[in-house]
Amino acid sequence: MILKHQAYARAGLVGNPSDGYHGKTISIIVRNFYAEAVLYEWDTLEILPGKENQHRFDSVHDLVKDVKLHGYYGGVRLVKATIKKFVEFCYRQKFDLHSRNFSIRFESNIPRQVGLAGSSAIITATLRALMDFYEVTIPKVVQPSLILSVENDELGITAGLQDRVIQVYEGLVYMDFGRERMQETLGVQHGIYEPLDVKLLPLLYVAYKADVSEPTEVFHNDIRSRYRQGDANVLRAMQTFASLAEQSKQALLQGDHAQLAKLMNQNFDTRRSIYQLSQGQVEMIDVARSVGASAKFAGSGGAIIGSYTDAAMLGQLEQALGAIGCRVMLPLVEHVSNVLG
Repeated sequence: MILKHQAYARAGLVGNPSDGYHGKTISIIVRNFYAEAVLYEWDTLEILPGKENQHRFDSVHDLVKDVKLHGYYGGVRLVKATIKKFVEFCYRQKFDLHSRNFSIRFESNIPRQVGLAGSSAIITATLRALMDFYEVTIPKVVQPSLILSVENDELGITAGLQDRVIQVYEGLVYMDFGRERMQETLGVQHGIYEPLDVKLLPLLYVAYKADVSEPTEVFHNDIRSRYRQGDANVLRAMQTFASLAEQSKQALLQGDHAQLAKLMNQNFDTRRSIYQLSQGQVEMIDVARSVGASAKFAGSGGAIIGSYTDAAMLGQLEQALGAIGCRVMLPLVEHVSNVLG
């Protein structure tokens, strides 16, 4: 039997990056892009690299470009670390794992290093395949924390829970990571996750340009050290992000899309007050706002998300952002069948 499992890209609607700092966030799933894990029983345990893990190049320049985009290890390290963490978790919980081996391969069409959570999607898809193969059920509320531990503990990647939560729950989710709100299930710490009706969302767009991106671990490091040192500006910003998420939840529930647009803009403005951002990243925001749309980072930089009011504004967005090399798309939050039905 061949087992196939997917996990999708995501975009932070508001509140990010406070998920890594006991804040609150709202995120959406972006079904336009996905990572897929394919697993089947095999004589030995075998990990087959995806297309991104190539070892043959047309020139040294292609090799350099590949390393800059994918790193030296690509997704293989993510799959290996996921398997290790899954097995260790199952042993701690005394879950009985059968002794059959498997072969697993993965593919992803999520643009790399533009803040759409490509790495965690590979881990999430792999975890789903492993649970299916071993017939193990891990509570949904636990899965994001287990996925995060793969990156934090095994690979030393700095990240928060937000991406993993939305990739596990999908749709539209409000998340509370406040210290007093954290809970424990099966020995794992997690926040409070509240799915919301996707029909509450305004008209949204996502745009990205790969050549202005940088890896998440580079993007977050300095802010984390300043936070730990008690930097007043950073502490204040994280409190603001959390407040913006709370206010945005109310704006969604009340159908106040104009207020939500203002809060999304404020999210980016707050971010810009504490981060050193590249001009290419800021340019995407400024260009989107120049036609009247709201705009903020979808994640760690390289992709933006915002709201627009009508088809005319969307056309202006596509023209203006296209002129600076950005691709504009409408995020698919629901299954196509649900949208059509």
